Order: sequence, then C-alpha cells, then structure tokens
Amino acid sequence: MLPTHCPSCKHQLKVKSLVCEDCGTEVNGSYALPPLTLLSPEEQDFILTFVRKSGSLKDMAAHLKLSYPTVRNMLNDIIAKIDSYEK
Repeated sequence: MLPTHCPSCKHQLKVKSLVCEDCGTEVNGSYALPPLTLLSPEEQDFILTFVRKSGSLKDMAAHLKLSYPTVRNMLNDIIAKIDSYEK
C-alpha cells in the first residue's frame, strides 16, 4: 500500500518525483496525492465495488449482505472523508 502520511510526524505526504522506468524520464515537483489514495484499503475497495455495481446502493447492499441504510451511511462517511481532504 502507498504510504500517505509521514511515519515520523504523521503529516500528509506529497509526491516529489515521478519516473518512467522505460526511458528514464523523471518529473520533479511537489504534488498532492489523489484523494482516493488517502482512503483506507477497505474504503478504496468499497468505491471500486460501487463503481462496478454502476453506483447502485441496492446492489451494493446485496453484495455486502448489509442493509441499504448501512451501505448509504458507509458511502456518506467516505464522501465526508474525501471532502475533508479537499479543504
């Protein structure tokens, strides 16, 4: 899993360089990590499954064997977490 927070001070990490392993080109700078990488592996799996289920909470509830309101709350929690990263 990609580290997203400093192991020493716990602040959010940024990407400093990207490299092409084929030709060796390197791009340097200071780039924020995409919001989805800041979610837990479980939250990322939830989002991937949600997209594969065409955004259907009903299908997600059946897949996860949970109630519709529970799945809706899970999605609301992820949305709130993403919103907090963008502030």
